[in-house]
Amino acid sequence: MTMHPRLARAFAEKNALKVISGLNNFNRDHVATVVKAAEAGGATFVDIAAEPALVATIRNLTNLPLCVSAVEPKLFVSAIEVGADLIEIGNFDSFYAQGRRFEAPEVLALTEETRALLPEVTLSVTVPHILPLDEQIELAEALVQAGANIIQTEGGTSITPVYPGVRGLIEKAAATLAAAHSISKAVEVPVLCASGLSNVTIPMAIAAGASGVGVGSAVNQLDNEVAMVAQVRSLVEALAEYPAKVKI
Repeated sequence: MTMHPRLARAFAEKNALKVISGLNNFNRDHVATVVKAAEAGGATFVDIAAEPALVATIRNLTNLPLCVSAVEPKLFVSAIEVGADLIEIGNFDSFYAQGRRFEAPEVLALTEETRALLPEVTLSVTVPHILPLDEQIELAEALVQAGANIIQTEGGTSITPVYPGVRGLIEKAAATLAAAHSISKAVEVPVLCASGLSNVTIPMAIAAGASGVGVGSAVNQLDNEVAMVAQVRSLVEALAEYPAKVKI
C-alpha cells in the first residue's frame, strides 16, 4: 500500500488538515462548495460521503487527495473505482444523535471486512469516543493489526462546554485531545485528531502527538464559500503554530 504522496508528506511534517463535508451530506452543491473552499484555503485533503455519483462529481473538481467515509464496507469499492484515494470507517458523530452506537467489536469487524475487500487502499478508521480511554487504546492497536493505516480520534459531541471563550474551546476538544495523546503513544501509524477542534485547540492536538487534524462543522456549517475559505486558511495557520518536534 502506497499512501498519496501529499498526504504522506503532511503526516510526516505533522501538519495534515482534513476538511470533512459530512458522512451523510449528499448535497452535491454544498459538498462542492466545501471542497473548493478546502482547496483554496490550503487543506491537505477532503473527506466526503462514499456515494459514487458524488465522488465522481467531486473528483472532477479537485486535485486534493479524496477520502470517502462510510460504515458499510461495500460502498468503498465503487467509490474507489470512480476516483477516491483513501477510505475512512468513521465520522460517527451523525449516528450518535440517532442513538446508534459503535462498539469495539463492530468497528474491528468493519475494518477486517473492508481490508479484505480493498487490501491495497489507504484505510483510516475512527476509534469511537464512547469507549473508555483504555479500550480506545486497545481498539486502536487491534485496528492497526487488522490493516488500518491511519487512526482517527473523536469526541466533540461528548462534551457541552460550561465556560465561554477559550476555556470553552479547550473543554470542547478535551476528549479527542486525550485520545490523540494516548493512542499516538500506542501505535506507529499517523493519528488524526478530529471532532470539536478550533484554532485554539489545533496546535494542542499536534503537541499531544497527532500527525494532523480533521475539521467538519467549523467549515461545513458556514453559509458561503468566502467564509469557508477564510476559516480553512485560519486552521492552516493554527497548524503551523506549534513546532512538530515538541510533544506534551
